[in-house]
Amino acid sequence: MVALSPEFRKSNSLATGYAGALVTVFIWATWIIATRHSSGTHLGTIDLGLIRYGVPALVLAPVWLKTGLIPRDVPLALLTIMVCGAGALFFQVTTFAIHSTPASAVGVLLGGSMPLAAALIGVVVFGERPDLTRWLGLGSIVAGLAILLVLALNSHEITWVSFVFLPLGALLWAGYTHAFKRSGLTALQGGALIAVWSFLIHVGLALTFGSTILEVPLPELGLQFLSQGVLSGLAAMLAYGIAVRSLGGSQAAAFSALTPVLAALGGAIFLDEPVGVWEIVAALITGLGVALSTGILSHRAKG
Repeated sequence: MVALSPEFRKSNSLATGYAGALVTVFIWATWIIATRHSSGTHLGTIDLGLIRYGVPALVLAPVWLKTGLIPRDVPLALLTIMVCGAGALFFQVTTFAIHSTPASAVGVLLGGSMPLAAALIGVVVFGERPDLTRWLGLGSIVAGLAILLVLALNSHEITWVSFVFLPLGALLWAGYTHAFKRSGLTALQGGALIAVWSFLIHVGLALTFGSTILEVPLPELGLQFLSQGVLSGLAAMLAYGIAVRSLGGSQAAAFSALTPVLAALGGAIFLDEPVGVWEIVAALITGLGVALSTGILSHRAKG
């Protein structure tokens, strides 16, 4: 048997991580568009949460039944941050804001903020030291956010809800990213635990506040089961877990800066949302920052 060199194994791991990250951002863009579409239906955020986490909780039941709801080797604080950061709290915060925010703006305020939040946590909490190339990438993301902020202040089409809740969602996701990286869990295990705990939380919310899921036509339910449950809840969670394991937390999160470009295009094509020149410029600048902030062009790459 031919032994694989360390360089080959590292290259293969990076390729796997990049593939996982790219799959994730494509699905995220689809999720943003589907969630925006749901605002015109009878589906509330609790209903969407039941779908989003119910599907992966069922599919991955063998995994969480084996690990237990509270794995002994995972600190409870890390598990809590993971469930909040990528589960029920993250979903409710972001979905509430997405329902009143154009898809192009969601892409920038949520996807564009994730790399910044992840980098901030990495530097302040874990002592990471991004090099000049990655700082330039983060600077490009800030420039894109600044353009969108100016546009919003001039047009008044984007309210304070968008500018508060979407960056908050990005901060929650960044916390999950770093917590998962240090949990020792596999992508399957992490995804399964987040799904089952978030589903149980949404069941509690549905019992308390009610649900309208049975009033929604089957075609709409089918669309949301595919986009929320199968793609976002299951496929994207597993793909992102693989990306974090292969690339590291900060670099995996940086790929989310590609979301603005995809969300802006999707919103224009599928939702007939108006997208002006400056919105496109903001999305492109923010998306361009990912090539630098991921460290792909750096001589050193640290997670």
